[in-house]
Amino acid sequence: MATDLRTEQHALTADQTKNPLATISNTESIGERYQRIRAMSVNIAAPLTPEDCAMQTMPDVSPTRWHLAHTTWFFETFLLKELPDFRPFHDDFERLFNSYYNSIGEPFPRHRRGQLSRPGLEETLRYRQHVDAAVSQLIDQGELNEHQRHVLELGLQHEQQHQELMFTDIKHVLASNPLYPIYAKDTATNNSTEASHSTTLQWSETQETIVEIGHDGKGFAYDNESPRHRELIQPHAIADRCVTNGEYLEFINAGGYQQPEHWLSLGWTAVNENGWKAPLYWVQGDEDWQQFTLSGRRPLDLQGPVCHVSYFEADAYARWSGKRLPTEFEWEHAATANPTGSVFADRLMGSGHAIHPRATGTSDFIGNVWEWTGSQYLPYPGYRPVSGALGEYNGKFMCNQFVLRGGSCATSSDHIRLSYRNFFPPDARWQFSGFRLADSR
Repeated sequence: MATDLRTEQHALTADQTKNPLATISNTESIGERYQRIRAMSVNIAAPLTPEDCAMQTMPDVSPTRWHLAHTTWFFETFLLKELPDFRPFHDDFERLFNSYYNSIGEPFPRHRRGQLSRPGLEETLRYRQHVDAAVSQLIDQGELNEHQRHVLELGLQHEQQHQELMFTDIKHVLASNPLYPIYAKDTATNNSTEASHSTTLQWSETQETIVEIGHDGKGFAYDNESPRHRELIQPHAIADRCVTNGEYLEFINAGGYQQPEHWLSLGWTAVNENGWKAPLYWVQGDEDWQQFTLSGRRPLDLQGPVCHVSYFEADAYARWSGKRLPTEFEWEHAATANPTGSVFADRLMGSGHAIHPRATGTSDFIGNVWEWTGSQYLPYPGYRPVSGALGEYNGKFMCNQFVLRGGSCATSSDHIRLSYRNFFPPDARWQFSGFRLADSR
């Protein structure tokens, strides 16, 4: 898909490569940041055909074209429509591209987004340009009030969330094609650091302690990361790395998917109803397992972290191995001492590396794969959602979901922090989700 909105990736200092929580650029203006993040969405869609961008292969997957429009709708609805001289690009887009904000109006049903043949991709890009021009003009005036600055920042963070979904959704679309088409070739050569791995799992011990959990008030955070509060951590050990493909293959070969004693009742039902025999995108060849990636089918990397597993599968593996999943509080406490990571979407794009987890030889708490925890997605003590329509962003989903931490290879490095709480239903597998083990002491 031809586009003139490509931007150069920002250079990273040595400290930023080591610590992904470092600011990417302390000289970047809000206008430059807006253009960079908005352009990345178009760059993600650039290798796709218009037909690719219209596909919806399951209810959880949204067409790429819809993501491009919905993120634009967010800025139009929450930032621009309050301006007296702004004119919407199309009045009917308010309903088509509303996701779940019922207080604004009736959203178009999520499972039917793939049935929308109009607007087409070209018109969607014109819609983005229309809104981008208005937002840029507002920024250039230099008179943003506090509410507008908050909505602008929230919109950019929201766009980066949808950039992750664009990667995971198009991967599901391409994997549904028996030809296994390639999104982008992987032309990079792994260096010795990437190829190395820890063959022996190491454990970090923690004695009973009370720790501060949640956002520390510095920089942006979603409302579900607050208030910061104290949590009692019981004695436990946590693994220094995620479970690998090779280790998970041992679970498969031991009959893990055929043994109900390892599974929660709902998990066992999911295994049988869906015919699960391995992680999503694993393909059993004549001799060895392969996995479908955004760069096509590859031999299974036994040292790479297992990904595209549900909470049910992560929990079953942990039970089979005599361990458990860490709580989100244990995870945050351990990650605070080691906030390292290098596998992020914004660093992989343009580097020749495919958007895919890699064996890094380090203990990556940040990036690579989202990590399932054993914690249900519930409010922190004293939590209050923000008022108005934006209060629907997080709070109303605090039911029947589990927390994941740390970001993945589809996350941008300036869109993650230790307090970030992702959440999905326990049967979700299409995200880059893996896990590490914990053990009570």
